[in-house]
Amino acid sequence: DVSSPVQGASPGAGSVAPSSSPAAASNSSPAVVEPTSTPQNPGTPHSVPRTPSSFVKSRGSSVQPSPQRSDLGRRAANVRNNAAGGDVQMESSTDNPRTLIWGTNIEVQATKESARSFFQKFQEADGQDDAFLYLRLLDEAHLKKTFYINLDCTHVHTFDRTLYNKLVSYPTEIITIFDVVLSEIYAETYPDDSDSSANIQVRTYNMADVTCMRNLNPSDMDKLVSIKGMIIRTSNIVPDIQRAHFECLSCKTSEEVDIMNGRIQEPTVCKVCKASQSLEIKHNRCLFKDKQLIRLQEAPEDIPEGETPQTVNLCAFEDLVDVSKPGDRVTVTGIYRAMPMRVKAAQRSLKAVYKTYIDVIHFSRTEKGRMGESKEVHSDQAMDGGGYDERKAEREAKCRALAAEPDIYQKLIASFAPSIYEMDDVKKGLLCQLFGGSGGGKTGAAHGKFRGDINCLLVGDPGVSKSQLLQYVHKIAPRGIYTSGKGSSAVGLTAYVSKDPETRELVLESGALVLSDRGICCIDEFDKMGDSARAILHEAMEQQTISVAKAGIICSLNARTSILAAANPIQSRYNPQLSVVDNMNLPPTLLSRFDLIFLVLDQPNPASDRRLAKHLVSLYLREPPAANSIELDLETFADYVSFARSECHPVLQDDATTKLIDGYVQMRRMSTNKHTISATPRQLESIIRLAEAHAKMRLSETVEVEDVEEAIRLLKVATQSAATDPRTGKIDMDLITTGKSASSRQRMNDLIKTLRETIAQRSEASISFQALMDLLIQGPGVEVSTQELQSAVRQLKDDDFITTSGHGLNMNIVRIRA
Repeated sequence: DVSSPVQGASPGAGSVAPSSSPAAASNSSPAVVEPTSTPQNPGTPHSVPRTPSSFVKSRGSSVQPSPQRSDLGRRAANVRNNAAGGDVQMESSTDNPRTLIWGTNIEVQATKESARSFFQKFQEADGQDDAFLYLRLLDEAHLKKTFYINLDCTHVHTFDRTLYNKLVSYPTEIITIFDVVLSEIYAETYPDDSDSSANIQVRTYNMADVTCMRNLNPSDMDKLVSIKGMIIRTSNIVPDIQRAHFECLSCKTSEEVDIMNGRIQEPTVCKVCKASQSLEIKHNRCLFKDKQLIRLQEAPEDIPEGETPQTVNLCAFEDLVDVSKPGDRVTVTGIYRAMPMRVKAAQRSLKAVYKTYIDVIHFSRTEKGRMGESKEVHSDQAMDGGGYDERKAEREAKCRALAAEPDIYQKLIASFAPSIYEMDDVKKGLLCQLFGGSGGGKTGAAHGKFRGDINCLLVGDPGVSKSQLLQYVHKIAPRGIYTSGKGSSAVGLTAYVSKDPETRELVLESGALVLSDRGICCIDEFDKMGDSARAILHEAMEQQTISVAKAGIICSLNARTSILAAANPIQSRYNPQLSVVDNMNLPPTLLSRFDLIFLVLDQPNPASDRRLAKHLVSLYLREPPAANSIELDLETFADYVSFARSECHPVLQDDATTKLIDGYVQMRRMSTNKHTISATPRQLESIIRLAEAHAKMRLSETVEVEDVEEAIRLLKVATQSAATDPRTGKIDMDLITTGKSASSRQRMNDLIKTLRETIAQRSEASISFQALMDLLIQGPGVEVSTQELQSAVRQLKDDDFITTSGHGLNMNIVRIRA
């Protein structure tokens, strides 16, 4: 039963597919259970036939939606027929001629008049004269041939509180009446248009109250609810049948049967030739609608202390299918439904507890203070509210005005994590990571595909606000997961195989890196991550894909994410006498994939310590000091970054290209000898990405010389300071790429040569490890550590020059005679 949101009663021999609405128990159950759309009358039976719906050819096109809406259930057809003047069963009396919908207190004509008054007279608080919002949205829908209107529930709440309460209590009936009224207004406004008979659909969003997911209870059944959360899984598109086409094998007579109570009742006798059991379904002539099952997880801020996040099932229909992706943070508006479940598929008895789900009416992923997503993520605008073009033009004008200011770079730095004192260079690097490069658009056979995402690593002493910076980036990133190295496994970062609770099939669940696609994945305590989890990051950080071959599922998943990691040294505090690789337990192959490696050290300084203490104490005052005058508020800052990511794609100019080449060659010349490498082509690509990100901060379409100069400066401040050899003070990129500097390799070669000569000159064949160390110190005067001598002894043993017995300091060394 792939089209039901949860594993329910399996259809019998004559059934084809269940409905999206909470179906009744079916005719084969011992007791007829008929749900109603009104929570006030839970036992009121009704026999409203479910009318067929038209097939939606393509999502996002100008195809007219069908009158029958899957998200409102079968009862909506009854309400539509009555609101449009049809003849259906309604409550009425001779004393009171008002027409009420069965089982509710909704008077159809009065509700239509209230809805018409709202659509024709509502004006926004700051609107101009005669600027009626929904009439203008109707004009936009006519120009774009999009036959839906996004209805802000707060507008209804402001205009008519009674109508809003009815909308929340009886969404199936009220939204259907809204559809009829808007369709009538559309036909009246454009009588000569070819689409004058179009069926306009209303999508409600932005309710006055957003319900916490774990607070949904039986009193919310069949009511309009709004919940927030993160999408963790989406199913494949399911064809949900609405009308079945049967054909007689004897006389070829056709007969169409509409879905009823979630089942297609197969005709047993032909109406023409009276042949029994002669009708065969023709699937290619049936009518279907797109449907998708979605799993929504509770938002982290709504989870009580000590609890685990809860999930709820969603059903999306028609053009809402494939609008949301795993990892999106959304606000869902829909109708809360319940569905009976059989104890076993082969038995008629039902469980006492019903399965619940939500029929989605509207998705919204807009969230204040969080960056929007790039436009290539979701081109469909079904998740946006009304007035999209106006808001987009206003947003662009605001961002362009900010970019024109000469001190925009300093404003962005002051607005990024303002509670963290100084650390300007680190903030500049993380700002470049937020803006990102434009390398993702350079694809083709001529030059391949280049990574545009920037990876950053923060290394340093405890208590220097590394985790605070990660939290801030995670808070404003459009998509992304915040995780800890010790609590992350390889499958948790990539993908894992689990059994679908409805279909019992093996499905692939997305991990942290996949959920962070087109976003930023923040990993704290990076040094404590297991080796298997680290191995996964090699492919994700360079190729930006994750290859999976598990349980017969072989695929390559997109992981186009930036990695922001924070790590602590092995000895708790950073030892400047050791290299970055020696200070951290990280493989060099992983370190070399980071574009920027910042050393954040806690160095005592009375002047800076006093300034830091003054700033930190001011944050705890009852009246904290006023914000910096050039500081942008969080919403404006996030909006500016998201606009730059989606609309600005700078390209290199000739003068910037020349500066890039000269800067790279100059960095290569910083090496003192031919064995030392001070820069690699990977650093050149990092400079290009940083320069593109710096150009995005000004919304510039070209990368200029000043962008390249700032990128080279950032790389020298960050990565090359981490690649400085503590013995010589020279920059050696081999420290990051191989874990050993050129001077260390030369020192080891000299030690092996001296050790070989010392052992060969001795008359005795054997010597202890401690005696050998004393002999080296007293004789040639070589300063050697225990670890270096052990490495040299292992190298001589591999060369078959000596043999050893024992371990560590108790080792005995014997020369092999030729």
